[in-house]
Amino acid sequence: MSETERRTLTDHPLFQMTLCRFLGFIREPEAVFWTFVFPILMAAGLGLAFRQRGPDKPHIGVVTSASSASALVSLKKDTTLVAETYDDSSGAKALRTGKVAVLVESIAGGVHYVYDPARGDAATARLFANRAIQTGGGAVETIATTDSYVSEKGSRYIDFVVPGLLGMNLMGSGIWGLGFAIVTARNQKLLKRYMATPMKRSQYLLSFLLSRLVFLVLEVLTLLLFGHYVFGVPLRGSLLALSAICLVASFSFSALGLLVSSRATTTEGVSGLMNFIMLPMWILSGVFFSSANFPSVVQPFIKALPLTAANDALRANMLEGASVAGVAPQILVLVLWMTVSFGVALKIFRWR
Repeated sequence: MSETERRTLTDHPLFQMTLCRFLGFIREPEAVFWTFVFPILMAAGLGLAFRQRGPDKPHIGVVTSASSASALVSLKKDTTLVAETYDDSSGAKALRTGKVAVLVESIAGGVHYVYDPARGDAATARLFANRAIQTGGGAVETIATTDSYVSEKGSRYIDFVVPGLLGMNLMGSGIWGLGFAIVTARNQKLLKRYMATPMKRSQYLLSFLLSRLVFLVLEVLTLLLFGHYVFGVPLRGSLLALSAICLVASFSFSALGLLVSSRATTTEGVSGLMNFIMLPMWILSGVFFSSANFPSVVQPFIKALPLTAANDALRANMLEGASVAGVAPQILVLVLWMTVSFGVALKIFRWR
C-alpha cells in the first residue's frame, strides 16, 4: 500500500470516527470499570457464594418429653442431620421462623412430624428424620445398596452463570456504551457539526459498531480467562465458534443501542429507554437462573429475546461443545435483531 493510499484510508470519515470512539472509551474510567472489572467481581462473588460443596444438613427439632429420648438418640446418630431439642412453645417458634425444617413429637405408639410442605427442604428433611428414627428403632434395609460419587465440571452454578454474565456484559456494553455516547454528543451539539461534514449517516453509525470489535476481544477474554483459570469453567466448544457467537451478539446489542439513541435528546430519556429494554431480559433471559422456570405460555416470547439467544448459544458452546451449526437458531435470532435494529436506526436517526 502506497503512502497516498494509506493516508487516504486514515483520513476516511469511518476510520476517524472509529478511532475517536476507541479513544473516547478508554478515557472514561466508569465505562472501563463496568465493561471489564464489574463482570470479574460478579463472577468471583457468585463463584465463591455458590462454590461446590456438600449439601446443608437439615435441622430437625425434637420436642422434649418422657418418650422423646430414643428418637433424639437416633437422630443424633445420623451424621447427615442436625438435631436440636425444644419445648412446645420454642419448638413451634423455631419451625415458624425457619430455624428447623421439621418438628418431631413423640406420641403414644409412634412419632408425629410437623412441617410446612410448601417449604422446599421440609419434605426431604422429614424423609431423612424418619429414616434415622426407623433405623434406630430396629428397621433394616432388605436390599443392599452401594454409592458412587462423581464431580463433573459443567454442572455447577458457576459454570451456568459465567456464560450468562458474558451475555449480560455484551448487552450492557453494547447498549449503554453506544446509547449514552450518541445522546451525549447530541446534547453537546457535536452531531449538528458532523451533519455539516461530508460524512454519511451510515458511516457515523457503523463507526460505533466497528469500535466494538476492539473492546469485544478484551471484555470476552477477560471474563472467560478468569472463569476458566480461577473456577475451572469448561470451554468445550471451538474458540472460533465462540468468537462468532460473541461477535454476532455484540453487533446485535450494539444495533439496539443505536436504535434507542436515534431520537433521544437527553441522558434521562435514553436511560429510561435502555432500562425498559434491558430489565426484562435481565429477569427473563436466564442470566442467573434458567429461563425454563417461567411458564410455557411465555417461552416463545423469551426465546425470541436477543439475550436469551446469546446466553443459550454461549452455554451450548462452552458447556456442551456445540458448533456454530448447533446454535444456528440462536444465531438467526441475533442476526434478525441486528438487521432490523440497525435498519430502523439508520432510517429514523437524526443529528439534532
